[in-house]
Amino acid sequence: MFSFFRKKTPPAAPPTEPAPPAPVAPAPVAAPSAPATQAAPPAAPERKGWLSRLSAGLRKTGSSITGVFTGTKIDDALYEELEDALLMADTGVKATQHLLETLKHRVKESKATEPTAVKALLADVFTELLAPLEKPLEIGAHQPTVIMVAGVNGAGKTTSIGKLTKHLADHGESVLLAAADTFRAAAREQLGVWATRNTVEIVSQEGGDPAAVSFDAVSAGRARGKDVVLIDTAGRLPTQLHLMQELQKIKRVITKADASAPHEVLLVIDGNTGQNALAQVKAFDDALELTGLIVTKLDGTAKGGVLAAIAQERPVPVYFIGVGEKVEDLETFSAREFAQALLA
Repeated sequence: MFSFFRKKTPPAAPPTEPAPPAPVAPAPVAAPSAPATQAAPPAAPERKGWLSRLSAGLRKTGSSITGVFTGTKIDDALYEELEDALLMADTGVKATQHLLETLKHRVKESKATEPTAVKALLADVFTELLAPLEKPLEIGAHQPTVIMVAGVNGAGKTTSIGKLTKHLADHGESVLLAAADTFRAAAREQLGVWATRNTVEIVSQEGGDPAAVSFDAVSAGRARGKDVVLIDTAGRLPTQLHLMQELQKIKRVITKADASAPHEVLLVIDGNTGQNALAQVKAFDDALELTGLIVTKLDGTAKGGVLAAIAQERPVPVYFIGVGEKVEDLETFSAREFAQALLA
């Protein structure tokens, strides 16, 4: 099941309330309650179905890498073949060099003699490289938590927002959507469908200024006591400077509605675009200071190795990854699960 950390700010206690607990000495009683709040996040009951879908999605990439370990020798030829496979998987030159150097060191250190043992060591090295990307989305530290979402055309941005909306609503969060892609009727309609399906409110304006819609949405979210305001911005290429400047304007205007917002700036990237995804992360991060990524379409021809390149060159946290069109195909990112699925 999908999961995220909800971190609510504790309500301020009235000045008269701290006094009664002191004589009764409730401090020891408070200690057991801490594990209760910590017990919820680790609970990830049914991820088997998800993991099998992820493995299937990464099979094309993974098979070219795992095929290297079908021989009987650990020699230069194996490492050269592995280097080619990693580069073909869009791992990137820097991450590939890091993986190979670390792997060779581990092999020598562990005195591994079987290619299958080397494959297991590679899974460990991959996991360690991807670990900095593993971070949960926190909801509740701000009221509302304002999430601005950007991405290039066709990356699956609006669909990802819809899926995230459903998961948040299913977890009891009140969500307000902002259709800040004001000039594309299809985008507004698509977001409207998700709003209706999830019975959440939406702020939309045909042909209006995207920054103004965003401002109105954040103001409305605060006034109505919403937990989350999700802002869908228009898809654009990072080379379209005027549109990138529009994104920066939206972010500035959001800050006028709430000085601490936006609390999250997410980029949706298509897992099929390979090294181009890394270029997108760099460009959008330079313009907006990204806080997280959603990686979609990690199925079929997806070259999942690009996450290694992102981890090596621009380690922006990956909050969610998706392997299909269904709601359950969007899940939280786990470095270990991803490495195991890639090298299954």
